[in-house]
Amino acid sequence: MTKKKKNIDFEILKRVLKLAKPHKWLLYSSLFFSIALAILGPFRPVLVQQAIDDAIQKYDYNGLVLMSLVIVAVIILESIFRYLFIYISRTLGQAVVKDLRVKVFSHIIKLKLSYFDKTPIGTSTTRTVNDIETINSIFTQGFIQIIADVSTIFFLLFFMFWKSPLLALVSISTLPLLLYVSYIFKEKVKGTFQVVRTKVSELNAFLQEHITGMKIVQIFGVEKQEFEKYTKINQEHTDANVNTIWYYSLFFPAVEILLSIAIGFMVWMGASFILKETPGVTEGLIISFILWINMLFRPIRFLAERFNTLQMGLVAAERVFKLIDEPNAMKNEGSVKDLDIKGKIEFKNVSFSYTEEKQVLHDISFEIKEGETLAIVGSTGSGKSTIINILSRLYNINKGEILLDDINIDDYDIEFLRKQICTVLQDVFLFSGTIEDNIRLLDKAISSEKIKKTAELIGANEFIESLPNAYKYEVMERGATLSLGQRQLISFVRALVQEPTILVLDEATSSVDTETEQIIQKAIDKMVEDRTSIIIAHRLSTIQNADKIMVLNNGTIVEYGKREDLLEMNGIFKELYENQFLLSQ
Repeated sequence: MTKKKKNIDFEILKRVLKLAKPHKWLLYSSLFFSIALAILGPFRPVLVQQAIDDAIQKYDYNGLVLMSLVIVAVIILESIFRYLFIYISRTLGQAVVKDLRVKVFSHIIKLKLSYFDKTPIGTSTTRTVNDIETINSIFTQGFIQIIADVSTIFFLLFFMFWKSPLLALVSISTLPLLLYVSYIFKEKVKGTFQVVRTKVSELNAFLQEHITGMKIVQIFGVEKQEFEKYTKINQEHTDANVNTIWYYSLFFPAVEILLSIAIGFMVWMGASFILKETPGVTEGLIISFILWINMLFRPIRFLAERFNTLQMGLVAAERVFKLIDEPNAMKNEGSVKDLDIKGKIEFKNVSFSYTEEKQVLHDISFEIKEGETLAIVGSTGSGKSTIINILSRLYNINKGEILLDDINIDDYDIEFLRKQICTVLQDVFLFSGTIEDNIRLLDKAISSEKIKKTAELIGANEFIESLPNAYKYEVMERGATLSLGQRQLISFVRALVQEPTILVLDEATSSVDTETEQIIQKAIDKMVEDRTSIIIAHRLSTIQNADKIMVLNNGTIVEYGKREDLLEMNGIFKELYENQFLLSQ
């Protein structure tokens, strides 16, 4: 590992440990018990030696009973400390995970939509769930356990050299080989773990995308091809795990062999010392050293795994921190709020692009007066929906300014700004939960009576009441059990119940049948009264009552004015109008 990489890992570790600051008493407690266990464990063989040399060898029954009680007391105390250590360290890990998940999700919901445009959903899911859970292992199996193991090794060596430097040297004769084997194991497993984490992310991304798009997979009959893709990714994930298992299957037997050699050498040398009546070497001392050797090999054997766990936790932490540090978050630097918004909108020389390669809007300017309805028409990709996206500050513009009541929208508090604008999209998204929950969106200020009254106004109450449990009907994910028209009606109720200052309909009637469209059109006519409205539509029948119509083509305004004036211009709008009129005949 390079010095630069070590510095990066150290900085990440520091940042991870800072996450435990709100729970520092848990961190300090777990460290205390780890040190206590590191002392109690190596101390037991000292008691065993005394029991053998001072009681058993001298046939002192009372002394043996006393030493046995002391040993049992130490074991009970050690068990209590180990329970507290495991409980507290895992509680600390879960507390950090809970806080971090909240922090990550609160950051994700503030990101610009451009982040989600280029990042697979499965990747964000992996960061929020799997990677954060891996960070938990830093506290439960990594950093704190490494401190515990290193402390145990230190005190073991201290007791061994205190009792007999000569036997201590004999005991650690195979230690250099064990350290070498552990290092090789650590490096090999580290590489396979990194591959495993990558493949987990790929699996999550693939499954998220294909389960969401399963309808398309089945419609086009490509189940076999997509299954083969999944099988390939899954096999790569399996191979990475099998490689890890293979290294483990070699490492642990190797450690057991070295442990057996060390114990055998200890017994042989110890017996020789006893037969030669070497001063200070007793049967009890030999047995205590055998116990110490077993204790010494255990933490060293697991240290390699601990370091890999720590490394994987740091890799996961680096990914999570990269997401948290994502500069694509929408800055909420505006302070204007709690105003009585009238609804005047003005675009001044606005240009915008999703990517540097292609400009979507080119220096457009227009104005919507308070209470007016503006209809926007144009071909696919002309920039209609983009105007809505930048008005709600889902994206920041590249040039120009957008004014709401003569105040730049950047000066508004984002939450306040977006509450003034309610948008009904063509692709309606419904969450799992009741219809009432989907309309209210957890806003407790919206009463059930208000929801029902708005639904009656829209014309949605009749179909909702016909469902089992009516407004308490459980909507499946994405509203799969409802028709397109029903989902669209619910989205209308959801928008209008907010009593927005500005109402935006983004091709909101394109997915409904003619009868439902007529119901919605009547509601639209009522709701746009005394309210600034923007209607984006392919069906020109929905914009007949618009005050102004704007025609976009390749991100520029090519026609603008009243419906009658545009028809007289013999331009794009008239062509669209005549085509739809002829098709309806």
